[in-house]
Amino acid sequence: MTDAPPPKSVLARGTALLRVCGESGTALSLAELALRTGLPKPTAHRLVGELVRLGLVERTAEGGYRIGLELFVLGQSAPSVRELRDTALPYLGDLHEATHENVHLAVPDGTDTLFLEKITGRRATPIVSRSGGRLPAHCTATGKVFLALDPRPPGRALPRLTPRTLVLPGQLARDLARTRARGYGVNLEEAEIGVSAVAAPVYSRGPGSRPVAAISVTGSTRRLDMDRVGARVCAAARALTRALSA
Repeated sequence: MTDAPPPKSVLARGTALLRVCGESGTALSLAELALRTGLPKPTAHRLVGELVRLGLVERTAEGGYRIGLELFVLGQSAPSVRELRDTALPYLGDLHEATHENVHLAVPDGTDTLFLEKITGRRATPIVSRSGGRLPAHCTATGKVFLALDPRPPGRALPRLTPRTLVLPGQLARDLARTRARGYGVNLEEAEIGVSAVAAPVYSRGPGSRPVAAISVTGSTRRLDMDRVGARVCAAARALTRALSA
Protein backbone atom coordinates (compact mmCIF):
# COMPACT_ATOMS: atom_id res chain seq x y z
CA MET A 1 0.00 0.00 0.00
CA THR A 2 1.19 3.51 -0.75
CA ASP A 3 2.43 5.64 2.16
CA ALA A 4 1.00 8.82 0.62
CA PRO A 5 -2.56 9.90 1.50
CA PRO A 6 -5.15 8.78 -1.05
CA PRO A 7 -5.88 11.38 -3.77
CA LYS A 8 -8.97 13.50 -3.21
CA SER A 9 -10.17 14.79 -6.59
CA VAL A 10 -11.79 12.48 -9.14
CA LEU A 11 -9.10 13.33 -11.69
CA ALA A 12 -6.30 12.57 -9.23
CA ARG A 13 -7.93 9.29 -8.24
CA GLY A 14 -8.33 8.21 -11.84
CA THR A 15 -4.72 9.14 -12.54
CA ALA A 16 -3.57 7.11 -9.53
CA LEU A 17 -5.39 4.05 -10.88
CA LEU A 18 -3.84 4.51 -14.30
CA ARG A 19 -0.38 4.92 -12.78
CA VAL A 20 -0.48 1.72 -10.73
CA CYS A 21 -1.85 -0.19 -13.73
CA GLY A 22 1.03 1.06 -15.85
CA GLU A 23 3.75 0.52 -13.25
CA SER A 24 2.74 -3.05 -12.39
CA GLY A 25 3.49 -4.57 -15.79
CA THR A 26 0.79 -7.20 -15.11
CA ALA A 27 -2.97 -7.16 -14.66
CA LEU A 28 -4.11 -6.19 -11.14
CA SER A 29 -7.23 -7.25 -9.27
CA LEU A 30 -9.64 -4.70 -7.88
CA ALA A 31 -8.36 -5.42 -4.36
CA GLU A 32 -4.77 -4.78 -5.49
CA LEU A 33 -5.78 -1.51 -7.16
CA ALA A 34 -7.49 -0.34 -3.99
CA LEU A 35 -4.52 -1.35 -1.83
CA ARG A 36 -1.88 0.31 -4.04
CA THR A 37 -3.79 3.58 -4.46
CA GLY A 38 -5.21 3.79 -0.93
CA LEU A 39 -8.71 4.22 -2.35
CA PRO A 40 -11.79 2.59 -0.82
CA LYS A 41 -12.68 -0.52 -2.80
CA PRO A 42 -16.14 0.79 -3.92
CA THR A 43 -14.50 4.01 -5.17
CA ALA A 44 -11.81 2.08 -7.04
CA HIS A 45 -14.48 -0.17 -8.58
CA ARG A 46 -16.55 2.77 -9.79
CA LEU A 47 -13.61 4.70 -11.24
CA VAL A 48 -11.88 1.77 -12.90
CA GLY A 49 -15.21 0.83 -14.50
CA GLU A 50 -15.36 4.31 -16.05
CA LEU A 51 -11.74 3.99 -17.24
CA VAL A 52 -12.65 0.67 -18.88
CA ARG A 53 -15.59 2.30 -20.68
CA LEU A 54 -13.25 5.03 -21.97
CA GLY A 55 -10.75 2.47 -23.25
CA LEU A 56 -7.97 3.73 -20.97
CA VAL A 57 -8.02 0.49 -18.97
CA GLU A 58 -9.00 -2.98 -20.15
CA ARG A 59 -10.33 -5.92 -18.16
CA THR A 60 -8.75 -9.31 -18.76
CA ALA A 61 -10.63 -12.59 -19.08
CA GLU A 62 -9.46 -13.44 -15.55
CA GLY A 63 -11.00 -10.25 -14.15
CA GLY A 64 -7.81 -8.22 -13.73
CA TYR A 65 -7.18 -4.69 -14.96
CA ARG A 66 -4.35 -3.37 -17.14
CA ILE A 67 -3.55 -0.33 -19.28
CA GLY A 68 -5.77 -0.10 -22.35
CA LEU A 69 -4.89 0.52 -25.98
CA GLU A 70 -6.43 4.00 -26.02
CA LEU A 71 -3.99 5.21 -23.38
CA PHE A 72 -1.08 3.81 -25.40
CA VAL A 73 -2.31 5.71 -28.48
CA LEU A 74 -2.61 8.94 -26.49
CA GLY A 75 0.89 8.55 -25.07
CA GLN A 76 2.38 7.97 -28.50
CA SER A 77 0.79 11.21 -29.73
CA ALA A 78 2.78 13.45 -27.35
CA PRO A 79 4.75 15.65 -29.81
CA SER A 80 7.96 15.95 -27.78
CA VAL A 81 8.16 12.20 -27.18
CA ARG A 82 7.31 11.35 -30.79
CA GLU A 83 9.91 13.72 -32.23
CA LEU A 84 12.66 12.53 -29.88
CA ARG A 85 11.88 8.86 -30.42
CA ASP A 86 11.55 9.12 -34.21
CA THR A 87 14.82 11.05 -34.52
CA ALA A 88 16.65 8.63 -32.22
CA LEU A 89 15.51 5.33 -33.76
CA PRO A 90 18.15 5.15 -36.55
CA TYR A 91 20.96 5.74 -34.05
CA LEU A 92 19.53 3.18 -31.65
CA GLY A 93 19.30 0.68 -34.48
CA ASP A 94 22.94 1.26 -35.47
CA LEU A 95 24.05 0.70 -31.86
CA HIS A 96 22.10 -2.54 -31.67
CA GLU A 97 23.62 -3.75 -34.95
CA ALA A 98 27.10 -2.95 -33.66
CA THR A 99 26.72 -4.51 -30.20
CA HIS A 100 23.87 -7.05 -30.51
CA GLU A 101 22.84 -5.94 -27.02
CA ASN A 102 19.91 -4.03 -25.52
CA VAL A 103 19.78 -0.36 -26.49
CA HIS A 104 17.70 2.21 -24.61
CA LEU A 105 16.51 5.76 -25.12
CA ALA A 106 15.67 7.24 -21.71
CA VAL A 107 14.55 10.57 -20.25
CA PRO A 108 14.69 11.87 -16.66
CA ASP A 109 11.49 11.48 -14.65
CA GLY A 110 11.89 12.84 -11.14
CA THR A 111 14.20 10.49 -9.26
CA ASP A 112 13.78 7.79 -11.92
CA THR A 113 14.96 7.16 -15.44
CA LEU A 114 12.09 6.48 -17.87
CA PHE A 115 12.75 4.24 -20.88
CA LEU A 116 11.02 5.66 -23.97
CA GLU A 117 12.38 3.01 -26.30
CA LYS A 118 14.17 -0.32 -26.07
CA ILE A 119 15.70 -2.23 -28.96
CA THR A 120 16.67 -5.83 -28.31
CA GLY A 121 17.13 -9.11 -30.14
CA ARG A 122 17.64 -12.84 -29.76
CA ARG A 123 21.37 -12.41 -29.09
CA ALA A 124 20.88 -9.70 -26.46
CA THR A 125 21.10 -10.42 -22.73
CA PRO A 126 17.62 -10.77 -21.17
CA ILE A 127 17.01 -7.82 -18.81
CA VAL A 128 14.11 -6.42 -16.78
CA SER A 129 13.71 -3.05 -18.51
CA ARG A 130 10.87 -2.32 -20.93
CA SER A 131 9.63 0.58 -23.02
CA GLY A 132 7.57 2.80 -20.75
CA GLY A 133 9.19 1.32 -17.64
CA ARG A 134 11.14 3.12 -14.91
CA LEU A 135 14.13 2.35 -12.72
CA PRO A 136 15.73 4.45 -9.96
CA ALA A 137 18.20 6.87 -11.51
CA HIS A 138 21.05 6.16 -9.10
CA CYS A 139 21.43 2.52 -10.16
CA THR A 140 21.20 2.92 -13.95
CA ALA A 141 23.71 4.25 -16.46
CA THR A 142 21.15 6.59 -18.04
CA GLY A 143 20.03 7.84 -14.64
CA LYS A 144 23.61 8.57 -13.59
CA VAL A 145 24.02 10.74 -16.68
CA PHE A 146 21.04 12.84 -15.54
CA LEU A 147 22.18 12.98 -11.91
CA ALA A 148 25.76 13.89 -12.84
CA LEU A 149 24.62 16.89 -14.87
CA ASP A 150 21.93 18.06 -12.43
CA PRO A 151 23.16 20.16 -9.50
CA ARG A 152 20.35 18.95 -7.22
CA PRO A 153 21.25 15.89 -5.10
CA PRO A 154 18.75 13.01 -4.77
CA GLY A 155 16.26 14.06 -2.14
CA ARG A 156 15.38 10.70 -0.59
CA ALA A 157 16.86 7.46 0.66
CA LEU A 158 18.30 5.41 -2.19
CA PRO A 159 16.85 1.90 -2.61
CA ARG A 160 19.30 -1.01 -2.95
CA LEU A 161 18.42 -3.25 -5.90
CA THR A 162 21.54 -5.45 -5.74
CA PRO A 163 24.54 -5.79 -3.40
CA ARG A 164 26.44 -3.51 -5.80
CA THR A 165 23.95 -0.63 -5.79
CA LEU A 166 25.53 2.62 -4.60
CA VAL A 167 23.31 3.87 -1.79
CA LEU A 168 25.70 5.93 0.35
CA PRO A 169 25.75 9.63 -0.70
CA GLY A 170 29.57 9.77 -0.75
CA GLN A 171 29.84 6.69 -2.96
CA LEU A 172 27.30 8.02 -5.42
CA ALA A 173 28.89 11.50 -5.47
CA ARG A 174 32.29 10.03 -6.39
CA ASP A 175 30.73 7.90 -9.12
CA LEU A 176 28.88 10.91 -10.56
CA ALA A 177 32.13 12.89 -10.57
CA ARG A 178 33.72 10.11 -12.65
CA THR A 179 30.67 10.21 -14.96
CA ARG A 180 31.18 13.94 -15.58
CA ALA A 181 34.92 13.50 -16.15
CA ARG A 182 34.68 10.71 -18.73
CA GLY A 183 31.46 11.90 -20.41
CA TYR A 184 29.38 8.76 -19.92
CA GLY A 185 27.71 6.84 -17.10
CA VAL A 186 28.39 3.26 -16.07
CA ASN A 187 26.20 0.79 -14.20
CA LEU A 188 28.12 -2.24 -12.90
CA GLU A 189 25.49 -4.78 -11.83
CA GLU A 190 23.74 -2.10 -9.76
CA ALA A 191 20.23 -2.81 -11.07
CA GLU A 192 20.62 -6.51 -11.96
CA ILE A 193 23.29 -9.04 -11.07
CA GLY A 194 25.32 -10.02 -14.14
CA VAL A 195 24.09 -7.01 -16.14
CA SER A 196 26.01 -3.78 -16.78
CA ALA A 197 25.44 -0.72 -18.96
CA VAL A 198 27.02 2.37 -20.51
CA ALA A 199 25.06 5.59 -21.25
CA ALA A 200 25.81 9.00 -22.77
CA PRO A 201 23.82 12.26 -22.66
CA VAL A 202 21.76 13.69 -25.51
CA TYR A 203 21.10 17.43 -25.82
CA SER A 204 18.57 19.39 -27.88
CA ARG A 205 20.61 22.62 -27.99
CA GLY A 206 24.13 21.21 -27.82
CA PRO A 207 26.39 20.41 -24.85
CA GLY A 208 26.26 22.97 -22.06
CA SER A 209 22.49 22.77 -21.69
CA ARG A 210 20.78 20.15 -19.54
CA PRO A 211 20.45 16.78 -21.32
CA VAL A 212 17.00 15.94 -22.65
CA ALA A 213 17.70 12.21 -22.93
CA ALA A 214 20.36 9.53 -22.74
CA ILE A 215 21.29 6.55 -24.91
CA SER A 216 22.55 3.34 -23.34
CA VAL A 217 23.76 -0.15 -24.21
CA THR A 218 22.98 -2.80 -21.60
CA GLY A 219 24.22 -6.38 -21.57
CA SER A 220 26.12 -9.14 -19.88
CA THR A 221 28.93 -7.88 -17.64
CA ARG A 222 31.20 -10.62 -19.00
CA ARG A 223 30.61 -9.62 -22.63
CA LEU A 224 30.43 -5.83 -22.38
CA ASP A 225 33.70 -4.06 -23.21
CA MET A 226 33.09 -0.77 -21.38
CA ASP A 227 35.71 1.30 -23.23
CA ARG A 228 34.72 0.11 -26.69
CA VAL A 229 30.97 0.33 -26.06
CA GLY A 230 31.37 3.65 -24.27
CA ALA A 231 33.04 5.15 -27.35
CA ARG A 232 30.21 3.88 -29.57
CA VAL A 233 27.49 5.18 -27.26
CA CYS A 234 29.13 8.61 -26.97
CA ALA A 235 29.44 8.84 -30.77
CA ALA A 236 25.76 7.93 -31.21
CA ALA A 237 24.70 10.45 -28.56
CA ARG A 238 26.71 13.22 -30.23
CA ALA A 239 25.18 12.38 -33.62
CA LEU A 240 21.66 12.42 -32.16
CA THR A 241 22.41 15.75 -30.44
CA ARG A 242 23.43 17.24 -33.81
CA ALA A 243 20.23 15.92 -35.40
CA LEU A 244 18.04 17.39 -32.65
CA SER A 245 19.92 20.69 -32.67
CA ALA A 246 19.40 21.01 -36.41
